[in-house]
Amino acid sequence: MRKLLNTVYVTTEGAALRKDGETLIAEIDGAEKTRVPLHMLSGLVVFGPVLLTPALIGACATRGISIALMSRQGRFEARVEGPVSGNVLLRREQYRRAETPEEIVRSIVLGKVSNQRAVLRRALRDHGTEMAPPARDALEAAADRMARILRRVQLTETDVAAMRGAEGEAAQLYFAVFDHLIRSPDPELRWTGRSRRPPRDAMNALLSFLYTLLTHECASACETVGLDPAVGFLHRDRPGRPSLALDLMEELRAPLADRLALSLVNRRQLRAGDFRAMDGGAVLLGDEARRTVLTAWQERKREERLHPFLQEKAPFGLVPFLQAQLLARHLRGDIDAYPPWFWS
Repeated sequence: MRKLLNTVYVTTEGAALRKDGETLIAEIDGAEKTRVPLHMLSGLVVFGPVLLTPALIGACATRGISIALMSRQGRFEARVEGPVSGNVLLRREQYRRAETPEEIVRSIVLGKVSNQRAVLRRALRDHGTEMAPPARDALEAAADRMARILRRVQLTETDVAAMRGAEGEAAQLYFAVFDHLIRSPDPELRWTGRSRRPPRDAMNALLSFLYTLLTHECASACETVGLDPAVGFLHRDRPGRPSLALDLMEELRAPLADRLALSLVNRRQLRAGDFRAMDGGAVLLGDEARRTVLTAWQERKREERLHPFLQEKAPFGLVPFLQAQLLARHLRGDIDAYPPWFWS
C-alpha cells in the first residue's frame, strides 16, 4: 500500500523554496522557516507568487512529486509533473473503454449519490432532534428520493446520458437541502445555491477551495498508477480539463470536502469575517482562513476509514490512490468491475 506522504502547502506570498541536498527548504525574507526531506513528500501546492528554484523543480519531477500552482484565491493554474509513469497498454485500454463507459459511469454515480445521501442521513442521526420539523422533513424527503435514484441507476438505467441525468438530479436534491446542514449563527454563511467561477458567497468559496485541493489529489493519484487524468468516463473530454480526476473525486466530494466545510463552519472555526467580498462579486477566503482550512484538510486526510472493498483501514488521504489503483486493476481485467468507495 502506498505510504501516506506529506503534501506541503505554501501560502505566504514572496516565500522562496529551494533544494538543499535531499531536502526542501522554505525561506521567507531570506530566513529559513522549515525543511522537509524530499523522500517524505508526495506533493507541493503553492498559492500566489512563490519562488521555486529550477533545482527543486527538477528534483520533484524526477521523484514523482507533483507541483500544483494556484492563484492567490486558490484557483488552479498549472501542474508540474515529471515523465509519465503509466504504461501504454493501460492507457490504450482506458481510451478504448472511454468509448463505452456505461458500467464505470454506473459505479461512479452510485458512489457519489450514496455518499451524498449518507451525509444527509448522518446529519439526521446526529442533529435531527435539534432541527425544526420542516428542515428534518426536507432532509428525509431528499434522502428518500436519492434512494430511489440509486435503485434506478443500479437496476434500470443503461444509457450514459440517463445516468448523468440521474447524477444531476441527485446533486440538485442534495444542494437544495444543504442549508439545513449549516448550524452557524452567521447569516453570511447561509446556503442559497451552488455558484462557482467565481463563487458568490462564503460557503461556495469554501467548497470551491476544497474541491480544488481534492482535484489535485485525484490527478496525482491518476498519474501515480499510470492513468491519463484527462480522459474520463462520467465527465466528457474537454481541453484542459482533468476529466478522470474529476470522475474520481465525485465519490469523495461529500464525505471529504463537504463534511469538512460543514465541520469548520458549524464548529465556528470559520466565521463570516474570514471571507472577503471582491469588487466583481466574487467571495474569497482570507489568508488566515485559508491556513485554517489547509491545516484541517491535512488532519482530515490522516483520519482512517474502513475501505468497503479492500476491507482494510486506510487514511482518507490514501483513498484517491486506492480508487485509482482499483480502476487500473479493472481496466487490466484483474477485477470484474470498478468498486466505488462508499462512506458510512
